[in-house]
Amino acid sequence: MNAPVPAAEAANSSAAPVFPDPVSPSKISARGVSVYYGQKRAIDDVSIEIPKNYVTAFIGPSGCGKSTFLRSLNRMNDTIPGARVEGEILLDGMDIYRSAMDVVQLRARVGMVFQKPNPFPKSIYENIAYGPRIHGIAASKGELDGIVEQSLQRAGLWDEVKDRLGDSGTALSGGQQQRLCIARAIAVDPEVILMDEPCSALDPIATARIEELIDELRGRYAIVIVTHSMQQAARVSQRTAFFHLGKIVEYGTTSDIFTTPREERTKDYITGRYG
Repeated sequence: MNAPVPAAEAANSSAAPVFPDPVSPSKISARGVSVYYGQKRAIDDVSIEIPKNYVTAFIGPSGCGKSTFLRSLNRMNDTIPGARVEGEILLDGMDIYRSAMDVVQLRARVGMVFQKPNPFPKSIYENIAYGPRIHGIAASKGELDGIVEQSLQRAGLWDEVKDRLGDSGTALSGGQQQRLCIARAIAVDPEVILMDEPCSALDPIATARIEELIDELRGRYAIVIVTHSMQQAARVSQRTAFFHLGKIVEYGTTSDIFTTPREERTKDYITGRYG
């Protein structure tokens, strides 16, 4: 199911799952996925294999469908009236759109960090504790304290906030709020972390810290990041998919996409001829 598709076969079928190499097994497999908003088709017959233990970047011009496709990976599009998804999206071989899927559990396994930091209007501690508490992950207050500390440490925020866990999460700086949101996602022990332009609202220093964090988290989670910054994609990812007009034009190792793209449209985008 997760074997790589020969390049010649992939080139002859837009629906064939594209997987750059067999080094890491697939965590998510999308097969012939189309996403509609009412009658408008935003994603057109996309197939891709997203590997474990790597950072995969989605790049492309505004409106090309990369964020729409990202949101389909944990069914966030379910919250949009008139949205529907065709095709298959498999998480460890299980179809996430099957009727028996528990969407709350799915979103615990496939966490999401949004473009604009969105901490709860609660304390720093409660922002992290909320997920483990509702999912029954912590059996005691001591265990919950440990999860909060570990999550903040993994997000590189513990040393900055350990003495003020009772303060509101919304009182933190923008970069700290985004790391708090990453810590909140980590707290429920996800397998995949989706990031939708997580640095677009941040200054360069905060952006650098988030990028360092992404690199530190690599190998522990499958991470998928949507970014408008090709420089950021080149810095943080090992796999890159180029989207255009609702389709994946090219998918491969990040070094190949940025140095020896196969498709002319990819080359034009990378070199700044459009986008």
